[in-house]
Amino acid sequence: MTDLKSQLVQWLRAGLRSVAPDYRPEHFVLERPKQGRHGDYSSNIALQLAKTLKRNPRELAASLVAALGESPWVERAEVAGAGFINIFLSGPARRAVVTRILEQGNAYGRSVMPSSTKVMVEFVSANPTGPLHVGHGRAAAVGDALARLLESQGQSVYREFYYNDAGAQIVNLGLSVQARVRELQGRFAPLPDDGYQGEYIREIASAYANANPGDPHGDNLDAIREFAVAALRREQDADLAAFGVHFDRYYLESSLYTDGSVDRTVNALVAQGHAYEHEGALWLKTTDFGDDKDRVMRKSDGSYTYFVPDIAYHLTKWERGFSRAITELGADHAGSLLRVRAGLQALGIPSGYPDYVLHQMVLVMRGGEEVKLSKRAGTSLTLRELIEEAGRDAVRFFFLLRKSDSQLTFDIDLARSQSEENPVYYVQYAHARVCSVLDKAGLAPRDAAQALRDADLSPLASPYEEALLRRLDDFPEVLATAARELAPHLVTFYLRELAAEFHSYYNAEQFLVDDAGLRRARLALVVAVGQVVRNGLDVLGVSAPEKM
Repeated sequence: MTDLKSQLVQWLRAGLRSVAPDYRPEHFVLERPKQGRHGDYSSNIALQLAKTLKRNPRELAASLVAALGESPWVERAEVAGAGFINIFLSGPARRAVVTRILEQGNAYGRSVMPSSTKVMVEFVSANPTGPLHVGHGRAAAVGDALARLLESQGQSVYREFYYNDAGAQIVNLGLSVQARVRELQGRFAPLPDDGYQGEYIREIASAYANANPGDPHGDNLDAIREFAVAALRREQDADLAAFGVHFDRYYLESSLYTDGSVDRTVNALVAQGHAYEHEGALWLKTTDFGDDKDRVMRKSDGSYTYFVPDIAYHLTKWERGFSRAITELGADHAGSLLRVRAGLQALGIPSGYPDYVLHQMVLVMRGGEEVKLSKRAGTSLTLRELIEEAGRDAVRFFFLLRKSDSQLTFDIDLARSQSEENPVYYVQYAHARVCSVLDKAGLAPRDAAQALRDADLSPLASPYEEALLRRLDDFPEVLATAARELAPHLVTFYLRELAAEFHSYYNAEQFLVDDAGLRRARLALVVAVGQVVRNGLDVLGVSAPEKM
C-alpha cells in the first residue's frame, strides 16, 4: 500500500490485456473525480483506446470493467459518461492512509527512492547595492520551497546565491557612498546620475568614516566600494537568516573575471565558431539557437555585455557536476534567458539548461493603499520591514500563494489578521486545533501516533471523514507534482483545502465520544491530519504552532 495508485494501474493493465492483448499504453492516467460520488479514481483509458481499437468507447469501457479481476483494494468499478471508468475503493483501502501516516510520520509524502542527480538551485542573487526588497523576498520563498520540494523527492540539492558584485551598479554604489562620506565633512558632493539615495547609503558612509580615519575625505574609492559591498552583503545575509533561508555557497561574479572564467568562456565560443567580429564588437551567433538576432558579447570599448558572465557562471555549474540546474529570476530578466542558453549550447551543453523559474512583482497593500516606499531604502519596501510587520510565516506563505510568474498582492492587514480569510492563519489554526484535541484527550502530540497506531479505523465512515481520507491520500502526489512542475504554490493550495475540510469536520463532529472504538478511530484521523499539515508547512518553510 505504499503506492496504491501504482497497484490500481497494474490491476487495470491486467484487465486490459484480456480486452486488447496487443496494446500496451505507456501512460495510464488515474485522476481524482471532482465529486466523491463519482468514485475515488477515474480512468479515461477506454476513450484513449476507442479510436485505435475501432470500438465504441463506452462499450469498450464496459468490456474492460467486466474483465477486471478482484482486488483487495477495490469495492467496485463502474462505467460513466462517454466511457470513463470510475473506481470505488474498499473501506480498508481508503482508511489505510491513516496507518501509513502514523507509521511514517515526518517522512509521509516524501520519496523513499534517493536520486543520484545533483541539483543546483540558484535563487535571490540580488546585487549587493541595497537591502533586500519584497521582490527578493518572493524569490527567496520560491527558491527555498523549490529546494525543499526537490529534497522531499530524494534529490541532492545545493543552494547557491550569485552576487553580482561587478559592473556599473557597483561603480555607482561606490560613488554614492563616497559622496555621502564627503558630505559628512561638509563638502558638496553630488550623487552620480544613477546613484543610490536611500538612508542606508548614509549609514554605510558613516560606518566607513568611523572605520577609516585615515581617509576622512573619502578619496580611496576602491576601499569605499569594497567596504560598501561587504556591508550590504552582511545585511542581506542577515535578512535571509531572519527569513529562514540559507545557502551552501555565495558565488561572486567578480571571481569569474579574476580567475579568468569569462575570458576562457569567450575564447571557447570563438574557437567553436559561434562568434564573429563586426564594427569593432564581438558578436555571439545566438540566431543559431533560436534568437531573433545575434547579440554583442564584447563591446567596442572592450567591456563585456551583462549576459557574458552569466554564461560563464552557468558553465561552472555544469563543470561542477550539476547535470540539472534551476535558476530562479525576476520576470524582468526573461530577455536574457535565451542568450545564456544559446551560449551554453554553443559550448556543448544540452538545450534547456538551466531550468528557469520566474517570479513576478509583488504589490504590497496596507489600509487599502499601496505601500510604495521603504523608510530606509528610499525605494520599494524591504523584506525586513515586511517581516517585522506581518511575521515570517505569513510572508513566506503569502509569497507562495500563487504561481510564481503571476503578479501577487500582499495585503499586510490580511496577513496580520486572525481570521479564516487569512490563509496562513487558517492552515496553522488547523494544526493548533489538532493539538488542542489531543491535549483534551490526554495525549502529547509527539506520542499520539504511537499510542493510536493499532486503532481500529473501521468506524471512520462519515462524509467528513471520507473527504479527509481522500485528501490525506493525495499528499504524496501533490508533493511529487509540485516538485516535477517546479510549482510550490500547489502545496499552499493543498494545505488550504485540507484545512478547510478539517475545520468542517471539527465543527460537525465530536471526537471525545463515549464509544471507545469511535473515539480512538477519530483521534487517529486527527493525528494524521496534523502530521500532514506539519509536513506540508515544513516544505514551505513555515512553522506549525501548537497553540494560537
